[in-house]
Amino acid sequence: MGSVSPRSSHAEAARTRDRIVRVAVEDASRIGVDGLTIGALADRLGMSKAGVVGPFGSRENLQHAALEQAGRIFRAAVIEPLAELSLGPARLARLIDIWIDYLAECPFPGGCFVTAASTELDGRPGPLRDRLHTVVTDWRAFLTAEVAAAQAETPSPHRPPEEVATVLIGISMAVNQEIQLLGDISAAERGRAAMRNAAGLPAPTEL
Repeated sequence: MGSVSPRSSHAEAARTRDRIVRVAVEDASRIGVDGLTIGALADRLGMSKAGVVGPFGSRENLQHAALEQAGRIFRAAVIEPLAELSLGPARLARLIDIWIDYLAECPFPGGCFVTAASTELDGRPGPLRDRLHTVVTDWRAFLTAEVAAAQAETPSPHRPPEEVATVLIGISMAVNQEIQLLGDISAAERGRAAMRNAAGLPAPTEL
C-alpha cells in the first residue's frame, strides 16, 4: 500500500479542523460559547473526544477558534462587499442594507453570533471576553468612521458619529431579537428604515 504524503495528511488535518470549527460555531450560536463541550461536539461529528480537541490543544482554544471563525463570517458578509465603494453616504447606505440582510438571513442558526456572545460574556472576565471586546471595539471604530465619512458629504447639523454608531448597533440588536425570539418577519425592513433615519440617510424608496 502506498503511504500518505505529508501534504495530503496536512490537508486532511486542515479539513478536519475546519469541520470541527464549523460545527462548533453552529452549536455556540444556539447554546453559547461557554456551552460548547468536547463530548457534545464529538457526538455530533462522530469523532472521539481526543480527535475533537486534538487540533486545538484545549477546549478554550476551540472556543477561540469558533469566535474567530464567526468574526470572519461576519466580515465576509458585511464588510468585504464594501471594498469597491468609496466612502460616503452611498457606502453607508449599502452597509446598512447588507447588515440588515445579514440579520434577516443570518448564517448562524441562533442569530447574530457577536450579539449573542456579547450578552453571554459581558460579565465574565477572561481571554474569551477580552477577544470579543477587541472584535466589538474594532467593529464600532469601523462603523463610526463610516458614519463620519458619510456626514462629511451631507449638510449639517449632525449627531456625533460615535452616538450614531451606538444607535445603529442598538437597532441591530433589537432587530436580531425580534427576528430570532419573536419571529417577526417585518423587523428587518423596520430596522432598515430606522437605521437610515438614524444615520441621516434617505429612506430606501427615496434612493
